[in-house]
Amino acid sequence: MIKFEHITKIYPNHSQEHNTVALNEVSFEIKEKEFVSIVGKSGAGKTTLLKLLLVEETPTQGVILFEGENISRIKSGELCHFRRRIGSVFQDYKLISSKNVYENIAYVMEVMGIKDDQIKHDVSQVLEIVGLTQRAFNFPAELSGGEKQRLSIARALIHRPQVIIADEPTGNLDPYHTRDITNLLLKINELGTTVILATHHKEIVNSLKKRVITLDEGRLVRDEEKGRFIL
Repeated sequence: MIKFEHITKIYPNHSQEHNTVALNEVSFEIKEKEFVSIVGKSGAGKTTLLKLLLVEETPTQGVILFEGENISRIKSGELCHFRRRIGSVFQDYKLISSKNVYENIAYVMEVMGIKDDQIKHDVSQVLEIVGLTQRAFNFPAELSGGEKQRLSIARALIHRPQVIIADEPTGNLDPYHTRDITNLLLKINELGTTVILATHHKEIVNSLKKRVITLDEGRLVRDEEKGRFIL
């Protein structure tokens, strides 16, 4: 489904003698419906890897394929359509504070021009999946950290993406809500969505017993089925 072929990403560093190599000859493949954790220390290249997949950055060398298509060749006018195939979840939630839970999710569909009846049906369905039905008319300021992250996941799910990217989704959460969000990501994966989780959280990775890709200074140093957090 997703294939990184000899990906190198270099950022020019005008203040120093050497450029910054964020990723160095990284190759791997992710199959449809897989759950993969990407781990590594800060600066290992995790965020760069995700940005490349979302075509927010382009590789210096190498090819990234999504269902056989070289995503670097997607025209700028078609990028929005491509990115709807990938839902993104971030550590800082990225919610609209002036809109309630229902409106935060519905807004994504409104921008896509979807009819009201379809929006009502789909938002209700997603609220049930993430366990926020009873909070539909609360605003983000009235939610706990775990609820905010569940809302963020709902927004990512509403356009029925093939892949969910979760970049440090539990970074601001306590252990209880961390488990809650992890279990929700597992549930989404079991429903058929590919999940890519980038995290520093050792306990999460070890409890999942799923595939683990480890990056170190931009290199892929370990790729294990049912792997563990080893740095």
